[in-house]
Amino acid sequence: MLTEDEKLLQSPKDDMGAFTRSDPWRVMRITSEFVEGFDALSEIHKGVTIFGSARTGPDDPQYVAAQETARLLALQGFSIITGAGPGIMEAANKGAKQGGGHSVGCNIELPFEQGANPYVDTLVNFRYFFVRKTMFIKYSNAFIIFPGGFGTLDELFEALTLIQTGKIYQFPVILFGRHYWAGLVRWITSRLVGEGKISPGDLDLLLLTDDPAEAAQAVIDAHGAQIAAKSDKMNPG
Repeated sequence: MLTEDEKLLQSPKDDMGAFTRSDPWRVMRITSEFVEGFDALSEIHKGVTIFGSARTGPDDPQYVAAQETARLLALQGFSIITGAGPGIMEAANKGAKQGGGHSVGCNIELPFEQGANPYVDTLVNFRYFFVRKTMFIKYSNAFIIFPGGFGTLDELFEALTLIQTGKIYQFPVILFGRHYWAGLVRWITSRLVGEGKISPGDLDLLLLTDDPAEAAQAVIDAHGAQIAAKSDKMNPG
């Protein structure tokens, strides 16, 4: 069965004449999905999205670390947002519940079945990846990136691009697991910086840590800076 994302990205076909199978019709569905997401998440003003592999088991140290990081942030009033699935996502939603915080899951339609983990308070289902990704950015004050695969890397580089191009500000991107990310950071340093593809200062957009407390404190500090920056804009001089 084709997902809605797959249908959208197909080249136009000769048999697409019926309006309900056409791209203009899909634009209406996309709009309704944005509206649903905005409505469901509109009360989140302190949010952190935690990414990582769906394949990480409960006995993995990274699962335990994600759970503790989310718990610490929930205690400070942050909503914890994930992709709603298993693995690191489940760990983060579980930590949010343990910290008495708001646990949010933004689920995505996939060719294979992915249900929401049992620790989600507010669940929003999406058909389109780009709508879901907008929600992650819009309602987050920071991203914490645990070890993961292509999807995790996609979210990482999307956030870095938005920061580098000035679309979002004071937005920490925290890489959790120094050993896991070390090779990527070395490559970024030697190739991207070394060959002038990015500026040396762009490396400062990343924070590497193995400590849940350090990760949580970085988010808390950044949120304070975000509040101060907004206050300065509203009260110049």
